[in-house]
Amino acid sequence: MSTAMSVKEIGRRIYFIREHRVMLDSDLAELYGVETKALKRSVRRNIERFPEDFMFQLTPAEYEILRCQIGTSSSAPKNLHGGARYLPFVFTQEGVAMLSSVLSSSHAIHVNITIMRAFVKLREILESHADLAKKIDLLERKSIQHDHQLKAVFEAIRQLISAGTPPTQKKVKALSQD
Repeated sequence: MSTAMSVKEIGRRIYFIREHRVMLDSDLAELYGVETKALKRSVRRNIERFPEDFMFQLTPAEYEILRCQIGTSSSAPKNLHGGARYLPFVFTQEGVAMLSSVLSSSHAIHVNITIMRAFVKLREILESHADLAKKIDLLERKSIQHDHQLKAVFEAIRQLISAGTPPTQKKVKALSQD
């Protein structure tokens, strides 16, 4: 898979939870080519590298919302009907970067670089949308201001029409009589 394609694929696996852009432990394990339990085991052995702003475990409510968003079919434990046995961990961009030091294979390093590029691309897209939103807001404010100005112009025109002959024509007639 090409890097551009990888970034696009990874971008679909980045979620917004608790005001953070995060990736699920199972998605990361798949990308790194390891089992989810092996990834979690490596993280637990190095837990001091993963503070709360690098990694956190989802609450049942968060997991249910996420499960509905991504279309997971079952929330039952794995041994009962194919669902997750434990609530997943999610990793912020910093947590994903820290994973590269915990999973130190060359494959993990390459995957990690691609994931970092996906986070950067997502940030760029969000920033461009924010800039676009600001520009639209500015245009809206300007159009409202112009609407008020146009209303004033049209009101002045209506007053001139209702008053009879426009003042410029009166001046022209007065000048022509001299």
